[in-house]
Amino acid sequence: MRGRRIDVASLLLRTAMLLAVVITFAGLLFLVAHIMSHGLRYLKPGLFNWTYDSDNLSMMPAIINTLEMVVLSLLLAGPVGVGAAVYLNEYAKPGNRLVPIVRLTAETLSGIPSIVYGLFGALFFVKGLGWRLSMASGVGTLAIMILPLIMRTTEEALKSVPDDYRQGSYGLGAGKLRTVFSIVLPAAMPGVMAGIILAIGRIVGESAALIFTAGTVAQAGAGLGSPARTLAVHLYVLSNEGLHINETYATAVVLLIVVLLINALSDAIGRMLMRRSSHG
Repeated sequence: MRGRRIDVASLLLRTAMLLAVVITFAGLLFLVAHIMSHGLRYLKPGLFNWTYDSDNLSMMPAIINTLEMVVLSLLLAGPVGVGAAVYLNEYAKPGNRLVPIVRLTAETLSGIPSIVYGLFGALFFVKGLGWRLSMASGVGTLAIMILPLIMRTTEEALKSVPDDYRQGSYGLGAGKLRTVFSIVLPAAMPGVMAGIILAIGRIVGESAALIFTAGTVAQAGAGLGSPARTLAVHLYVLSNEGLHINETYATAVVLLIVVLLINALSDAIGRMLMRRSSHG
């Protein structure tokens, strides 16, 4: 009787898991098909002009601003997040009271809606520091937003590295610093890169926080002190106006392609680093 109950429970769990996979895949397929079918036909050369105006509605300035946001935000949050994770997992002593506080803070920050980050950025960077609506305000807000994600994923990647690696390095005479940066971090690099790629995906798709910090001006290369819109904000502005639905779908196609390319890049980098670490 007990074995039969276990079999029934296992069957129910398999069915639920299969159903969840089918629903998830079907939802993704429907979303991609809907956007592609409505937006591909409206892609035209004018949408990729270097300058934006009310006639061409070019998304090229938004694409450039998005790439700048990604690079600058990662330059701020990447070293801090990875460094914090290395300290928490490799250097903090057992029983350190600071460690659970930092982890609780990171988990709390991960669950805060992006609109709250936008309000914080508007009060702190835009008003408090006097940066106004600018690229710098948007970068600062995004860096704070993705910092917990990079830190938590890096810490989990470091935890997955076997202790035998550390003990073997110590046995060969290597110090703590050399062990961490020559042995542990390279072995954990696939997980670290996965967290960074997830952070990039969040930056690319963010709009709520940037509307209140970076603004919605469609210009590129104006500097950190000038307002600028990213591709997600560009999509929001066009859809909110309600006058350029076709261009909105075309922008959604480009944004979707960017996200898919990021996911493909993360998978390729993860596989490459895994092969290198296994051969090493």
